[in-house]
Amino acid sequence: MPKSKRDKKVSLTQTRKKGLELKQKLIEKIRDVVDKYVNIFVFSVHNMRNVQLKEIRQEWSHSRFFFGKNKVVQIALGRTEDEEYRENLHKLTRQMQGQTGLLFTNKKEKEVLKYFDGLFIPDYARSGTVALQTVVLEEGPLPDFSHSLEPQLRQLGLPTQLKRGVIHLLREHTVCEKGQVLNPEQCRVLKLFGHQMSNFHITIQGVWTSSGEWKTLDDRPEPIVPDRIKVKHKKGDGEASQDDADDDAKMMDSEIEDDDDEVEDDDS
Repeated sequence: MPKSKRDKKVSLTQTRKKGLELKQKLIEKIRDVVDKYVNIFVFSVHNMRNVQLKEIRQEWSHSRFFFGKNKVVQIALGRTEDEEYRENLHKLTRQMQGQTGLLFTNKKEKEVLKYFDGLFIPDYARSGTVALQTVVLEEGPLPDFSHSLEPQLRQLGLPTQLKRGVIHLLREHTVCEKGQVLNPEQCRVLKLFGHQMSNFHITIQGVWTSSGEWKTLDDRPEPIVPDRIKVKHKKGDGEASQDDADDDAKMMDSEIEDDDDEVEDDDS
């Protein structure tokens, strides 16, 4: 049967491409901020969480954060000594790889390092995260879990059984080994037992000052994590876990929301 000429795909969406004009405006905006602040800190983000980053932005409302497409920032500041907007800014742009951003501030280096070196916010691990420790579930009853969760626990690989309406873990169960890449099922179990393995953290990699000096900051502190830990179900987690049962798997697989087309910043 011949194809009808009326059979045409019509796009119902209208999108505007962000072209050269927008990028030029962003470059000008970044350069204006360079002239307004004394220090520029390069930072990297570990276990990115949008909620925590927004809270930090609000707390540091006296400063400016740029976190987005690195290439635009590199062009604005200069990728080489000949292109750099200010002296030694090309050394700063070399550090901008992966999930990195810039903090423009008038705060002193000591104050910035004191704040961010102590910033470790625990959170539940997501699928694809490397396990920081070996996690073992202890054998015994799980009275705070609702009995209706028992089939889900077995589906997740836990050796469980219902005894007089109470879920029992029949033997010790290793959820994950240190260094192992976590899958969605392991992340689900860790959350059910209330174990927050990940830490949202920002590492300061270096600082550029308005005098044209660049300094690399090495050997930043890391949290102390035991290699092996035994976990019991925390009282009160059972109900919350049951209510969120349908949403947890989606949350574990969700990707970080990140706008690749523009640099995200806060206005002071």
